[in-house]
Order: sequence, then structure tokens, then C-alpha cells
Amino acid sequence: MSYEPDGHDQPPYRPEGQQPSSGRQQGRQQGPPQYAPQGGRPQPPYARPPQGAGPYGGPPQGRPQPPRAPQGQDQYRPGGYDEATQAQPRYERPDYEQQRYDQPYQQRHDQPPYGYAEPYYEEEPRRKSKAKRWIIAGVTVLALGGIAAGTMTYFEIPPFTDKGKEVSFGQTPGGDKNGAAKQAPNSKMSMPTGPKTDFKNTSTLSDGTQIGVATITGKKSGFSGKVWVWAPKEYNDPKFAKSGFPVMIALPGGAGYPNNYWMGTDLGLQTSISKWYHEGKGKPFLLAMPVLNPGPDDKGVYWDGSDIPGQPKMGTWLTEDVPDLMRENFRTVKSRDGWAFMGSSTGGFAGLKAVLKHPDKFKAVIASGPDIVPDSSLWKGYDKEKAENNPEVLAKQLIDKKGPDVYLAFQVGDNESNKKTLPDVQKFVQTYTKGPIHTSLRVIPGGQHNAKTYVPNMGLGPMEFISKVMEGPVE
Repeated sequence: MSYEPDGHDQPPYRPEGQQPSSGRQQGRQQGPPQYAPQGGRPQPPYARPPQGAGPYGGPPQGRPQPPRAPQGQDQYRPGGYDEATQAQPRYERPDYEQQRYDQPYQQRHDQPPYGYAEPYYEEEPRRKSKAKRWIIAGVTVLALGGIAAGTMTYFEIPPFTDKGKEVSFGQTPGGDKNGAAKQAPNSKMSMPTGPKTDFKNTSTLSDGTQIGVATITGKKSGFSGKVWVWAPKEYNDPKFAKSGFPVMIALPGGAGYPNNYWMGTDLGLQTSISKWYHEGKGKPFLLAMPVLNPGPDDKGVYWDGSDIPGQPKMGTWLTEDVPDLMRENFRTVKSRDGWAFMGSSTGGFAGLKAVLKHPDKFKAVIASGPDIVPDSSLWKGYDKEKAENNPEVLAKQLIDKKGPDVYLAFQVGDNESNKKTLPDVQKFVQTYTKGPIHTSLRVIPGGQHNAKTYVPNMGLGPMEFISKVMEGPVE
């Protein structure tokens, strides 16, 4: 399809009965141009512009116009309307518009065609070319968008992440605005007591479960710190809507501040909890992952998860404030049969000591590569208080009192960085496994002193050992 420069694609008008002259030269050069019979303004043909003219054969600006006559003289020759012939006045092209029409028009590539010869704009190919460019542009935008979305998701950049959004761990059937709910007096489970804590998402697992975090101030310890929480998928299963779940308080090693490394997903603790439950090796534990220490581990200074005089009450924080937080926000098991600790290194020591010191509140612990005795430099001058937080002393007192029963699952690598760790644990097991104290020990071949060693090995004995004696989910 061809296209006229000014938008018209109709052939020139000829009066009725007039035949076109033969030959391009006679029809285009000798014969007068034809005009509309209604006296419309004649439109000159377009010709190739001279040097310096505008892009379409006229003056440099705007649509090409014929030269104007001097003032008072008609711009058409002969002037006016010819009454004898009743013909329209003839327009004579100026010299700069003259063009030979006896030769085929040769299109130049640097400007559009001119003259009476219909210029051809290859409209269809241009449309295809534009369509192709649009397709390429669209595909490029989609590809870049996909890369950007993937990058933002990986680095947890909103809006491609749930990080920072409020996390709701199930509903509270029949509860009031603070989350409290009524329950049967003989029930083994405890409904959330409230007030509800404002947890924010910090990670989302592949199964859709979320890890939430909140900073709380312990009502009993007075200490303010972060606690990360997680609930297995079963917690929101309608089948367990009226069931209380067991709680495991997971403690890290090292400084344990300002983070708790169990709250990350790289170690796989949360996914392992679910896996072991479906394999029949463990319970569907709720996880509480608090900071272990009140500040950075500066030059080996730590707090032993204890209430050291003159220091923040980290023992009260771990054994009272964190459990209270879980009871306020989750359906839990009423009795100590649904409460346990787990930890590695210093966290293993703190969990072991908590169970032995509060056997009325906690039933079991998984202690990986733990210290056996308190050794913080902050105990200096407080020997009595230090002994009250010594697992060896506490184990002897529990044996003497004949209960209640506790279950201590140890696991230690045979390639620990501290070569005393395995012998010390072996000695403790040999000395204090009696009466109400039940123990198991897994020695990990080639195992080192790190969480990556401990997590996969928990499912090969320790988790099953404590899960057999714990309860949950219960109604």
C-alpha cells in the first residue's frame, strides 16, 4: 500500500468526459493540473525540493506553498475566474517545483519521495519491524523484572518478601481482645493467656511457616531482649485447633547476642523439627529462641545463663520470662511434660543447668558439646551463688531428693576443639545417671564443636530419647 505525504490517497479529480493524456510527460508536464470542481484551493504537486528547501519541497518551515504574487495582483495566472471557459484559473508551478516526469522516479534513501509519482511507504514491513521491536523490548523488560524480583527476594527487599510483616500464630477460639480464653479445668493444654505480642516476620520457610521476632521486657528479670519464635505447620492444622503443643527453648553457643543463631534457616533446625515429627522420631515442638547474654561477648565474658549478682538476671529471663511469653501467645502444654531446652556449647550448659535447677518446670534437655561447670569470670567473689548454678551440685541434690525425673540427652563430637569436653561429659553421665536422672550420650564420629555438626545428629538419638517421655499435642 502506498501513502501520500499529506495523507490523501485518492487519484486526481478529472471533469466528466475528459480523458487523461497519453504518456507521463503529456499528462504531468503539458496538461494543467486538475482541481476539485467546487472551487477548492488548488494543491500543487509535490516536487523534489531544491537545495536549502524544507524536507517536503517547500519553504524550510511548514507545508510547501506556492510563491505569493505582489500585493494587489492575483497569485494565479491568468487572474480570476475565466467566464468564457468556466474553467478554474490555472496555477503555474514556479521554477523550483519543475520536475521531469518522463523518467521513472528514483527514490532516495535519505528523504521521502516527492512529485506526482505515488511515493511508496512500505507500511507492512514497518509495522512488522515495530512489532518486532516491541516484542524484544517486552521480553527484555520481563527478563530484567524477573532478575530484579529474584534478587530482591534473595536479599529480602520489599515488596518481594514478608520480612517485617506481622505474624499471627493461629487463632484464639473464644478468647478476649488480649488473647485470653476459657478452657476446661481438667484440660492438659493451656490456651494463650495474652496479652498478644506483636511479632514481626524475619524468615519464611519453604513450607510456608514463619519465624517471628519481638523485643520484650521480662516482667520478672527486668531484662529487655529479642526472642524469635516458630510454630510447625501442624499448629495451624484444624485437626489440632484445640491442642496444646510442647515448647523447646533453643539456646545458642558463643556470645548469643544480639542474635540467636538457631533463628536462621541455614542450620535447618525448624525444618528438622518437622521432619523428625513426620518420621515418628520427635514432637512438633514450638521453638522459642531468645538471646542468651545481655551484651556482646567481650574478651570471653559471658553470663552462664544465670542470675549473677550485680548482673542482668539471665537465669530468670530464660526460665521464667521466655516461657511466660510462649504461654501468652501459644497453645501450650500445662505441665512440665511439654517443656524442654536444647543448646550447644554455652547454650548447652545453660539448658542443662535450667532443667536440673527447675525440674518442676522442665522435663528434658538436649545438650550438645556443653560445659559441665560454670566458668564465667563474673562469678568472682560469689562462690555460694556459683555453686547454686553448678550442674554437678544440682544433679546430686536432685538425686538426694529423689525427683522429679529429668531426661538429659548429650551429644559430643570426638573432634571437639576443647579436648576436655567429651571426657567431662562422659564423667558426668557415669557419675550422675541414677535415680531420677536419666541420660543418653551420642558420640559423633568426626564431630566438631559447631551447630552444623549437632543439628543432623539430634535426629539420630537425642531427639527420640526426650520425645518418648514428653507430651503433646494434647487437649
